[in-house]
Amino acid sequence: MSDFSISGNIVDVVNNKIFPGTINVSGEKIESISETPNEKYSTHIIPGFVDAHVHVESSMLIPSEFARLAVLHGTVATVSDPHEIGNVLGIDGVRYMIENGKLVPFKFYFGASPCVPATTFETAGAHITPDDIRKLFEEDKLVYLSEMMNFPGVLFGDKEVMEKIAIAKEFGKPIDGHAPGLRGEDAKKYIDAGISTDHECFTLDEALDKLKYGMKIIIREGSAAKNYEALHSLIDSHTDKTMFCSDDKHPNDLVVGHINQICARSVAKGYDAMKVLQCACVNPVKHYNLQVGLLQKGDYADFAVVKDLVSFETVQTYTNGKLVAENGKSLIERVPSTIVNNFNTQYKNPNDFLVKAEKENIRVIEANEGQLITNELHFPAKSEDGYLVSDVENDVLKLAVVERYGNTPPAIAFIKNFGLKKGAIASCVAHDSHNIIAVGVTDEDICNAVNGIIKHKGGVSVSLDGNTEVLGLPVAGIMSNEDGYEVADKYTEIDKLAKQLGTQMYAPYMTLSFMALLVIPALKLSDKGLFDGSKFEFTPLQF
Repeated sequence: MSDFSISGNIVDVVNNKIFPGTINVSGEKIESISETPNEKYSTHIIPGFVDAHVHVESSMLIPSEFARLAVLHGTVATVSDPHEIGNVLGIDGVRYMIENGKLVPFKFYFGASPCVPATTFETAGAHITPDDIRKLFEEDKLVYLSEMMNFPGVLFGDKEVMEKIAIAKEFGKPIDGHAPGLRGEDAKKYIDAGISTDHECFTLDEALDKLKYGMKIIIREGSAAKNYEALHSLIDSHTDKTMFCSDDKHPNDLVVGHINQICARSVAKGYDAMKVLQCACVNPVKHYNLQVGLLQKGDYADFAVVKDLVSFETVQTYTNGKLVAENGKSLIERVPSTIVNNFNTQYKNPNDFLVKAEKENIRVIEANEGQLITNELHFPAKSEDGYLVSDVENDVLKLAVVERYGNTPPAIAFIKNFGLKKGAIASCVAHDSHNIIAVGVTDEDICNAVNGIIKHKGGVSVSLDGNTEVLGLPVAGIMSNEDGYEVADKYTEIDKLAKQLGTQMYAPYMTLSFMALLVIPALKLSDKGLFDGSKFEFTPLQF
């Protein structure tokens, strides 16, 4: 690693000033910074962006490939919760992510996932115990306890939940939250337990309520969950308590942009660029105690060169003094990787998806574009030959979850707003247990879409009239170890085919992936049945 100097308009967010200057880098760190007041520069040098909460697995890329795409947009680090692979492979899965991430010049800060499985109401592939949490802090030096999704467990003092929180406190680690809609005294009790952030706020009032009790808010703008419009005023009103994250980012979206997009959008709304960069760069580093430089003498040389503080178009990205992206080209080389998985179900038959019509009405999940929150709707049951079927006219389609860890019968429900007029789509990226989830018009197409995923031991698929296209995801059934650009291209093709079936959703697969996430109200579907997330109990499909 050679020493070098770089000049430009230096954006010192820590000290709230911008000046023309030169940065001298020696090895991995900034040796000195000097002002050059008489020079004029066309570019700006900013601290590198940090995604304050992301599941790398949702990009369908292993960490090394995620890094190759993220650095294009000035991102130098992520605060990453590996609970997706944790739900499949347990602590071994977490360690797979850690080890693969170490192979590239990018700063992955993985957390110890306390909610694996997220609930007992679904079948997961593994269980991360309090002893595992301790090992991850002691042996793997993880930097935080990732999102505590089981907020009822916190409120009611569940023994295992509280033990995991206590271990994090023992090691002095920040604890991430996950408590959608939690307000008032319940929010206070949750926060008082030591939980310091939340990325699930979907209204400003909720965010302000949690801020009042000392919590920090991470504004999420991902491929499916989009809370920016509701929360962006926090950039100005609570700058020091606000961060940005993607949470879940599909590969085609990651090719286009990352945290830089949130920054550009914020400046376009009139927010001061320094406040925006504090949220995007400084706050995550300080909150999680990351070894990421902030453009100060002696810091690690982690920064981006951007064309301006409006578009934040990235010219160059550096991590630890190494040039990792330049002019839209990633300079991180592909690295060897292995395939790990846990996939043990058998091919299905269309008859497996039949449900006898027994009552006049059905409960229907209402999916909402840009939100993980769903609603409960009631519709008259539509049946043929004594079995429940999709009601295409009213956009009430059959939804199925198929356990991937064993050979149990599929769970069936119905969902509105996917808009399919024909065919079916399916995915093994289904939070958090990553069983197979499918939505479609006919049992035949649903079955074919599911079987396409079973054939590849993971993936996303689209099926119509006997023809099935699959993007195989063999790593834990949720990621590809192929070139990130090729995966993005293939996913774009699959997404296009899905939209040809009639869906108007921006990210149908990402939205579908959350329809099995039981810890987000109201109605969701697990492999064990229809679940009421508001009451935290199963509920009948028919009534």
